[in-house]
Amino acid sequence: MQEFRLIATAASGIEALVGRELRDLGYQVQTENGRVRFNGTIKDILRTNLWLRTADRIKIIVGEFNAYTFDELFEKTLALPWDQLLPMDAEFPVEGKSRNSKLHSVPDVQSIVKKAIVNQLADTYHRNGHLPETGALFPLEVAINKDHVLLTLDTTGSSLFKRGYRVEKGGAPLKENMAAALVMLAKWYPDNPFVDPVCGSGTIPIEAALLARNIAPGFNRAFACEKWDWVPAGLSQQLRDEADSLADYDTELDISGYDIDGKMIDIAKLNAREAGLLHDINFKQLAVKDFTTDKINGVLVANPPYGERLSDRDSVRILYRQMGQVYSKLPSWSKYILTSDLEFEDFYGQKATKRRKLYNGALRTDYFQYWGKRIRPARTE
Repeated sequence: MQEFRLIATAASGIEALVGRELRDLGYQVQTENGRVRFNGTIKDILRTNLWLRTADRIKIIVGEFNAYTFDELFEKTLALPWDQLLPMDAEFPVEGKSRNSKLHSVPDVQSIVKKAIVNQLADTYHRNGHLPETGALFPLEVAINKDHVLLTLDTTGSSLFKRGYRVEKGGAPLKENMAAALVMLAKWYPDNPFVDPVCGSGTIPIEAALLARNIAPGFNRAFACEKWDWVPAGLSQQLRDEADSLADYDTELDISGYDIDGKMIDIAKLNAREAGLLHDINFKQLAVKDFTTDKINGVLVANPPYGERLSDRDSVRILYRQMGQVYSKLPSWSKYILTSDLEFEDFYGQKATKRRKLYNGALRTDYFQYWGKRIRPARTE
């Protein structure tokens, strides 16, 4: 099988997690801002699309080079082996972006790259400059940063955060891959209790259950490359069957999701049912201030409201105070709380053990981490 240069794209702040996932899958990686580079065959492309929990997309690097003029961009794009990737009837839209570069007009950059590819394919397929574009979708991107051009082919299609289980969502839903990142950063082990006290549509508890069950996050969705004619027939199904055999449906889990809004609990249950995990998660309507437990060594992961609007800020900070008061009674529990309110610690009433900067979409947030003091469980005779 042909080996490709690949990148897994990622939200700012979680590239290292994507790199760790890839290393755990057996790949050598190079981590950069917003992406992780690795090499692999089409089998590896399908496998990483299926298994990566925190990445956005898997892309093939078709070519990269420096370009300072439109002529240079055209000629260097023309010289790349597009005919090895795109069939005669391929539909290949070209997205573009440019930063800090001489070629700063994105529409012109897209147009020139498209023209170069059309010219090369038309010559290869003897089409007199016309291509039907009626076949499978091959999404391309030209990205220029400081005059360095990166031309990529997206193998994923809809972003990997779209797992396929979210049938309904709340007002400010957390993307599934960011939810998975929060769970992974919490270093939770499935033999300990897990709680999301403000679960909304249930994304964090569902991602925790997917992780605990070792269920491939892309199992219930399709990828763009599965429709490409040069992908071996049956390879995708083979990898899906293999993933299904690796799932652990036997381990007993203690995962709970609470929310003050009963309608959100109903939505969370619908989403968990769609994911096949409804019986693995205890969803219940409950306010933060009313949470109590006698369990030990648990992990609590929360994405509470941020109070971005001034009108919401006071009520949100009351919630943060309630969190501090309730969770101070749980010394063996580790608490992980994501918010864009950088004064969170003042209202929570305690300095975090560690803070980690993450981006929830375009919004700068901090992940406030309070590590518990583990209690050795009493021995049962």
